[in-house]
Amino acid sequence: MANDEVILTPEGKLQLEKELEELKTVGRKEMSERIKLALSYGDLKENFEYHAAKNDQGFMETRIQTIEKTLKRARIVESNDSSKVQIGSTVVLNDIEMNEKLEYRIVGGAEANVLENKISYESPLGAALMGKSVGDKINVEAPMGVIQYELLEIRIGE
Repeated sequence: MANDEVILTPEGKLQLEKELEELKTVGRKEMSERIKLALSYGDLKENFEYHAAKNDQGFMETRIQTIEKTLKRARIVESNDSSKVQIGSTVVLNDIEMNEKLEYRIVGGAEANVLENKISYESPLGAALMGKSVGDKINVEAPMGVIQYELLEIRIGE
């Protein structure tokens, strides 16, 4: 894998394309209107609204560039086998010590979002899961010690 390659699931690619389109159309239009309104307030030296809008515009344009670069470098990976964990798999685990069921989707680093239960295949847990089958035990080194999981289920897609 090339160093600059970005792994995405088809859903992750679609999500980035939607965000990019939204930023380029709606986002830029709203930002332009915000800047025009702030300019109407007068003196730019002490015009907080103008400086805040220009700052936000910079962040938005940086995000647009980041998404465009990510999409150019993207390699789309689709899971097609529910017998082994791979990028795009959804897994159900049992935390053996806590006796707690957990569900995660294995994705590329650009899509990872713990709040959405999407973990990177490069993370300690993601890497430990890659290639595993239902019934396998997985040991993951964590700051508090080794955590042991049992792989209960593998699904393909979301």
